[in-house]
Amino acid sequence: MLSNVNAEKQGRIPMLERDQVSPELGAMYDALLAQRGVVPNMFKTIAHIPAMARGFGAFLQPIVGDGALPGWYKELIAVRVCHLHQFEYGIKAHSLSAEQKGASREQINAIPNFEQGPFTEAEKLGFRFADRLHRSAREIDDDFYATIESVYNNLQILELTAVAAAFEFFPRFVDGLRIPVTLTPPPQRS
Repeated sequence: MLSNVNAEKQGRIPMLERDQVSPELGAMYDALLAQRGVVPNMFKTIAHIPAMARGFGAFLQPIVGDGALPGWYKELIAVRVCHLHQFEYGIKAHSLSAEQKGASREQINAIPNFEQGPFTEAEKLGFRFADRLHRSAREIDDDFYATIESVYNNLQILELTAVAAAFEFFPRFVDGLRIPVTLTPPPQRS
């Protein structure tokens, strides 16, 4: 059993390092390290169940990657939902990813008060959509959906809904297991 101090650093389930996982998951760790500069602690924890780790990775790729909506914007939607949950792990992880994908520091910092932030009206509408979905899917009534449809096409609406809904799950998963915030990699020197 972990001591309280160690449990806080480790989470409720020990994290697996690169040398403790199968070659297949090792390749996933390597890809995450190359892409983000760090292997997120959530993946180090879920690595105990390789199929689930692969599933999380496969699920998240299109959720926050470029698609009908740009990846940086989907990352900001994730950050918005993480703020609504007061989910520090996700705020830090997805703020970093948003910046790596092209969001400005000003945009990232404006997420808690996005209405006054440097966003287009369409981007603000997407954040409002995420807020409504967070409170209750019923808040996306026919009138609000008609407004969304006037700005976004079907593929964009699917992606917007998927990212907002996905980040209702991850705060509960990570916080329930007390997975510690992943330390951000040091800035690269030129």
